[in-house]
Amino acid sequence: MPVTPFAALHHADAPLLLPNAWDHASALALAREGFPAIGTTSLAVAAAAGLPDGTAATRDETLRLALLLGSEPFLLSVDAEDGFSQDPDEVGEFARRLAAVGAVGVNLEDALGPADRHAAKIAAVKRAAPGLFVNARTDTYWSGADEREDDTWHETLSRLDTYRQAGADGVFVPALTDPRRIADLVARLDVPLNILYSPAGPTVPHLADLGVRRVSLGSLLYRRALGAALEAVTDIRDGRTPGGRTPTYGDVQALAETDPLG
Repeated sequence: MPVTPFAALHHADAPLLLPNAWDHASALALAREGFPAIGTTSLAVAAAAGLPDGTAATRDETLRLALLLGSEPFLLSVDAEDGFSQDPDEVGEFARRLAAVGAVGVNLEDALGPADRHAAKIAAVKRAAPGLFVNARTDTYWSGADEREDDTWHETLSRLDTYRQAGADGVFVPALTDPRRIADLVARLDVPLNILYSPAGPTVPHLADLGVRRVSLGSLLYRRALGAALEAVTDIRDGRTPGGRTPTYGDVQALAETDPLG
């Protein structure tokens, strides 16, 4: 099968820095900054709808956002939690619908459920939407912090091998920040490794040197936006002038134009 433009971004000279949006305005604003691909973030989509993240509660909201963004002139990858179902065929059908509205990638997390079940979901997605780039996420480091590190490492290797064999196009290990472990993982993999950027972890140039091919921002931008709003309102309340970058009313209105890159 030919390499898609989105897959090709994982094999460029620099890692794909994938910022994560939560609505039309945030996605279009990021596209205007020159990012060729935009991801979504399940936490922000859930929070904006008043729903919990990671509980399969935002299937409809996720599909609506994909419908809104899939026709825009940037490459869209959708955070679909665990596929919003434990039935691989239902996950495959959801992925088919994402691809039909223009998404080119999907992020699927295992939530530390059975590896064989997650592998079945990956395989179902590749059958239903062969051109969709499947980024298979394991939560061994994200949710397994209380385990012995060696056990976590070996469980990570086992799961990633299973997901790759099921057809994953890339793999994602959020909360892994140890440069030695990242480099070791890159050396073992034959697919692109995605790492979640952490302000306390390696910089993007350092991750590039380690061989990471994709760096996601997850919910960081959304949480920073909330933090900036809180800082601004407390500054105003306390008689200070808010600092930082503030788009004008016209800037935000312009994001509704059909071509964010024009």
